[in-house]
Amino acid sequence: MDIKEKIEALRQELREHNHNYYVLDNPVISDYEFDMKLKELRELEAGHPEYYDPTSPTLRVGGDITKSFNTVVHEHRMYSLDNSYSKEDLEDWEKRIQRILGDAEVAFTCELKYDGASISLTYEAGRLVRAVTRGDGFQGDDVTTNIKTIRSIPLQLKGDYPPKFDIRGEIILPLDGFAKMNEDRVAAGEDPYMNPRNTASGSLKLQDSAMVAQRPLDCLLYGIVGPDTGISSQYQMLEKAREWGFKVPSVAKLCKSTDEVMAFIDFWDVQRHSLPYETDGVVVKVNSIQHQEELGYTAKSPRWAMAYKFKAEQVSTILREITYQVGRTGAITPVANLEPVLLAGTTVKRASLHNADQIEKLDVREGDTVFVEKGGEIIPKIVGVDISLRPVNSKPTQYITHCPECGTELVRTAGDAKHYCTNFYGCPTQITGRIQHFISRKAMDIEGLGAETVELLFKEGLIRNYADLYILTKEQVMPLERMAEKSADNLVKGVAASVDIPFERVLFALGIRFVGETVAKKLAKAFKHVDALMAATVEELIAVDEIGERIAHSVVEFFQNERNLENIARLKSYGLQFELSADELLNQTEVLKGKTFVVSGVFESVSRNDLKKMIEDNGGKVGSSISSKTSFLVAGDKMGPSKRTKAETLGVPIISEQDFLGMVN
Repeated sequence: MDIKEKIEALRQELREHNHNYYVLDNPVISDYEFDMKLKELRELEAGHPEYYDPTSPTLRVGGDITKSFNTVVHEHRMYSLDNSYSKEDLEDWEKRIQRILGDAEVAFTCELKYDGASISLTYEAGRLVRAVTRGDGFQGDDVTTNIKTIRSIPLQLKGDYPPKFDIRGEIILPLDGFAKMNEDRVAAGEDPYMNPRNTASGSLKLQDSAMVAQRPLDCLLYGIVGPDTGISSQYQMLEKAREWGFKVPSVAKLCKSTDEVMAFIDFWDVQRHSLPYETDGVVVKVNSIQHQEELGYTAKSPRWAMAYKFKAEQVSTILREITYQVGRTGAITPVANLEPVLLAGTTVKRASLHNADQIEKLDVREGDTVFVEKGGEIIPKIVGVDISLRPVNSKPTQYITHCPECGTELVRTAGDAKHYCTNFYGCPTQITGRIQHFISRKAMDIEGLGAETVELLFKEGLIRNYADLYILTKEQVMPLERMAEKSADNLVKGVAASVDIPFERVLFALGIRFVGETVAKKLAKAFKHVDALMAATVEELIAVDEIGERIAHSVVEFFQNERNLENIARLKSYGLQFELSADELLNQTEVLKGKTFVVSGVFESVSRNDLKKMIEDNGGKVGSSISSKTSFLVAGDKMGPSKRTKAETLGVPIISEQDFLGMVN
């Protein structure tokens, strides 16, 4: 055996031992034997650098330093999950699924919801090429160097894996490893870490990968995305991932009814405390990949998955003071300032009280002993009051009548849960809030400019609105506190670079009330130019898919305001994008305007998602279920018989993939 063959043989043997130890928990050699083989490989590689392999087991020890983590756009978006807390929630979800799928037989895969840091791993030709944090779902940080130190993540796959795919999972800290880390920290005179989840998440952003390698991090995988994976069900996906070398817990179960799902949930609500890692619920997914594709996504979540959250931990503490926050739209949010208390691994000092109705409903008062839990185990909220411990001199809470920032009298319109400060252009917090929204990642994404800098620029009188950002100079910015020449230069360059942000994001950045990312995209696509949008009537706006009266009135009101029109005119003059690009317009027509299509089945020439995009790009609307308003059912292979029957009953024309392509080409 020559040197190259010996190196390759050692690498393969160590990969197998690594898999047995860290994935299967079934080592067949001692730690000492493993270390000796690793040492031998390291020495051979050092003497023969021409045989370098980025997936070698010797590269897991870390040592590379990452000063800053590059932002990477996810090829496939990482969605969040809708939450449920009862069997009724799950049954309602199942009914929504059946309305879309008809009488198709639906099975569910149930998996534990791991409490860690989300990660997306990209494999090409069986090799790990990239690891990216979830970020905002659209883009995250490239942490590949640190991820390679986690030994349960395979650097090289085995078996019949697809040529390219992403696999999603959670980076976790097992409880035993977390406890040992804290023992070592306390022994060294350092403060212990608060909880495994935050510690795992923080580990991914450590600059020194050697420090990451020292932490007992693990990775549990649950979902594969990519073209032509050859996988037909979620349950098969989990089995395939195990075969290829990934660590996938074996507790997943295929269920045929909501009753079976609830039995799984009830079992693990008790048994989860015996697991070696933290879990905060169960994820229920429609098993069939074809059904998943038919169900599709809302703006934020897949329609085919639901997270059932276990009951949140609850603690009691003293409510010291109620204060009030002003949002960028003028909405007032009451905040409970609490005696600090440990809850679900973090110290909680503040909790939302939502609005005046919630305060009145709970009869919450300053000085009360209140019960606090984390909504979805994330956001702290007050859920009750221990009346027996209420101070004798307690007085009911009087909701404020004037804005705490500018003194303007608050208003509350009929049907609205919140009070509002109407001093839209004079209230300092609203002004800075709108600018902070404008520069945020999902909007203009201005590099070098953060919330604190916005506050400072406003305080110094350098900006009064977001249009003022585009006339800032380096000389104006440099004298500011903590602003060196390079920082000032980056800020001005970041603002200048933002003029290339596409129209839909500029529209979102303007901060029109009720106009979020999805609505901004629909308005940009429907009106194509801000001038057309500014001239639109309420009726014309309502005619756009998913635009209701509330949004329509808000848009009209925004563009009737002279200050807004002045800001937009200024932004136009600075070169911001206020119309769809030539490329976007090139792919858009109105040939399907006024028509609603339901898409079902498997297609040959284009994917289901591409077909839906073609419908929208050509002015049509994509429906989720067949009704009397459906114009056409586009039928692919393996379409459920119930949809065909319903379409025939309602007289909805059924067309093929080729028929549809003929409509738009």
